[in-house]
Amino acid sequence: MTSTHAFWLAGRQATGEDVFDVTSPWDGRLVGKVSVPTDAQVEEAVAAAHAVEGEFAATPAHVRAAALDHVSKRLVERTEEIAQLISAENGKPIKWARGEVGRAVSVFRFAAEEARRFNGGESQRLDTDAGGVGRLALTRRFPRGTVLGIAPFNFPLNLCAHKVAPAIAVGAPIILKPAPATPLSGLILGELLAETDLPAGSWSVLPVANDRMPALVKDERLPVISFTGSDKVGYAIMDSVPRKHCTLELGGNGAAVVLDDYASEKDLDWAATRIATFSNYQGGQSCISVQRVIADASVYDRLVPKIVAAVEAQVTGDPSEAGTDVGPLVSEDAAKRVESWVDEAVGAGAKLLAGGKRDGAAYAPTVLADVPADVTISCEEVFGPVLTVRKVDGEAEAFAAVNDSKYGLQAGVFTHDLKTAFRAHRGLEVGGVIVGDVPSYRADQMPYGGVKQSGIGREGVQYAMDDYTYERVMVFTGLAL
Repeated sequence: MTSTHAFWLAGRQATGEDVFDVTSPWDGRLVGKVSVPTDAQVEEAVAAAHAVEGEFAATPAHVRAAALDHVSKRLVERTEEIAQLISAENGKPIKWARGEVGRAVSVFRFAAEEARRFNGGESQRLDTDAGGVGRLALTRRFPRGTVLGIAPFNFPLNLCAHKVAPAIAVGAPIILKPAPATPLSGLILGELLAETDLPAGSWSVLPVANDRMPALVKDERLPVISFTGSDKVGYAIMDSVPRKHCTLELGGNGAAVVLDDYASEKDLDWAATRIATFSNYQGGQSCISVQRVIADASVYDRLVPKIVAAVEAQVTGDPSEAGTDVGPLVSEDAAKRVESWVDEAVGAGAKLLAGGKRDGAAYAPTVLADVPADVTISCEEVFGPVLTVRKVDGEAEAFAAVNDSKYGLQAGVFTHDLKTAFRAHRGLEVGGVIVGDVPSYRADQMPYGGVKQSGIGREGVQYAMDDYTYERVMVFTGLAL
């Protein structure tokens, strides 16, 4: 009999009146039962976080850093257990699930390091004008208040880590809401945090349903919202609370550009392999997965067959098996949506070069060519294992094609030319340009986020810490500078 997982209320385990089932998208089996907080328990968690804000902000750096180090080390010790849990609740192939745990280990380690460095202060002489003689400004950063972290299903551990770790590092209480489809990984973080000496009330993990979020979003005691998910939901949140500080990590339509100087067989083999892998990893359910390939006409005819072969070589099947590259999508409904978008494109004249078939929640890795510009799959984020290929003439047309999207998260540019790389950095309307690789590369310490409909603000531990805090200046008077 499957036990019911408790949630974490102000640092302690608690159960509510209702439970819900977490099932595997691969085979439908029951992975776990999760207790749901009542409205009164949610209120208790928010009140406790609000009450402890001052105490937590004043917690010595070594206490916060030690807690973060502890979580990092415990994640290492429990890597295989947690990876199996991620794979079971998410459908992610086990090799990618292990990689996700490794990334979360780094996030907490980076946060521990930053907590020790944070808020050393910056001094500024003010006697640059006569009225500032004898005056010195000292600027430090202070938490904006309690953070409401809303995490998605596609990285159920690491994207929770990206909400929790920076908040603890700066001394900001956090209420974490994991995705309803994948709450178990977030609850594991609660287990590890409970082993630390952080103040009671400084964190809670509440697996509440999405329809209960508007009340939390609007709660004035939660002045900071960090949301990862769809652009529709993200901007609805921001529009509903225009005076709050929101960090929104939203969708993408990731493009990989292959230019004419990337033309040797070795070059094209590398590009094809990377494109095939990262259009399909996580089942394509990553905001920076490769959705569009934009290739110069001089390499297109040689590149596309290599991409198709590499895509067809992706091993699909049971996510618990070590050799599986592509597992199911998070649900059958998600796979049906992808199927409908591909069918629409093919019906409008697109050529199906690979894949195009659904089996329950699984969708075969798919390649489309000659896709009309006005079909859904050209305009929206597919969030599935589907790739489109397009031929262009020259760099200018390639970069214009990248920018012809409402999204702007990351882009990959396959080139050997340094000047071209800098032109891409200047000209592409995205938050990150990856040279010599796909747009799917992310290091967890680098600034990560987008422009246009891809969101506002940046993640990456140091950058999220800046987002969760504000500058406060103190001016000393009568000093002999």
